[in-house]
Amino acid sequence: MKADIVIKNISQLVTMEGPDKPRIKEEMKNIGLIENGIVVIARDKIIYVGEGELPDDIESHEKTKIIDGRGKTVTPGLIDPHTHLVHGGSRENELPMKLNGMKYMDILKAGGGILSTVKATQNASFEELYKKAEKSLNIMLEFGVTTLEAKSGYGLDIETELKQLRVAKELNKNHPVDIVSTFMGAHAIPLEYKQNREEFVKIIINEMIPKVAEEKLAEFCDVFCEEGVFTIEETRRILNEAKEYGMYSKLHADEIEPIGGAELAAEIGAVSADHLVAASEQGMKMMAENGVIADLLPATSFNLGSGKYANARKMIELGVPVALSTDYNPGSSPTENLQLVMSFASIMLKMTPEEVFSAVTINSACSLKRENSIGSIKIGKKADIVIFDSPNINYIIYHFGINHVDKVIKNGEIVIERN
Repeated sequence: MKADIVIKNISQLVTMEGPDKPRIKEEMKNIGLIENGIVVIARDKIIYVGEGELPDDIESHEKTKIIDGRGKTVTPGLIDPHTHLVHGGSRENELPMKLNGMKYMDILKAGGGILSTVKATQNASFEELYKKAEKSLNIMLEFGVTTLEAKSGYGLDIETELKQLRVAKELNKNHPVDIVSTFMGAHAIPLEYKQNREEFVKIIINEMIPKVAEEKLAEFCDVFCEEGVFTIEETRRILNEAKEYGMYSKLHADEIEPIGGAELAAEIGAVSADHLVAASEQGMKMMAENGVIADLLPATSFNLGSGKYANARKMIELGVPVALSTDYNPGSSPTENLQLVMSFASIMLKMTPEEVFSAVTINSACSLKRENSIGSIKIGKKADIVIFDSPNINYIIYHFGINHVDKVIKNGEIVIERN
């Protein structure tokens, strides 16, 4: 075998060695750490992972790139499984409202929040949405994200929902970062349907879902299941219909009030339930029993200033697999920095650095149904790798708010080289 890229002398190599399935409990601390590690890439695949020197059966050639990993930490490419990447406008005008004590749902009721972004997204052209999302993708890649999920949901009409998903599809073709799309027409009730919400639910079920499926624009369907938004029964109907069209289920669940979103996620076999700040212990137990991944979004809690965070420690104790995301969106979490989220998860959610890296690699891969190709550094998997200018994983979490990335390798190509 001939090597195209060799990363050697790695101070800490995080392989996430183990079965390609969600990690739970103590498994989340087993990150397959190798000191003085070596990784070999040929074309777009990993062909060797180990310790020490290059094996005799692997040869270099005149164009082989040799990277010295001394003083560096090498991990799988980071995965962000919950973003609202494609949207128009921004909402910095809401900052004074929040500082004056207005709650998220009050801003929404006043015509702000999601509905103001809906208007901006409806008015934006395909090209405008593409350029804005591309700029964010570039930032995410610089922070080490090699795969992410992108939701629609800022259209709330069929034309704009399809426009968002088509932008994500085109970006997935053209940009190094892999994008997994989620249809989220059920993100809010449009003002014109406030007195007839059943009609809007029927539009989602009878018009939007079939059209999204016909164009093969989304693998997942998500619903904002929350008091004042979509009820448990409405969420069940929408997700069951999407399942009939071959889409996997996700939920924005129990973010603000404990209305039973976690329990519903377990009942319908959702791949993930996200947010979960107000989730009940019974809901967590049901998620653990049914293998539903908890995708936690601490940057959102931080930005909302509520002081309330998801109970990650209880979830891990009960056997719920935990993933982490930015929730990048223009309202509640306007950040593309997954490394900052990782620090928040450790500081606010009390997750260990090992648990954090499990959450942003293999568990996030599982939450996007990509665990067989990404999420760990293993022979045969895609060569999606981050080289951090850090001697160990603890330093990455401890020294927060900056970008520790030295290089990003995507599909066997060096796409970011900062130093």
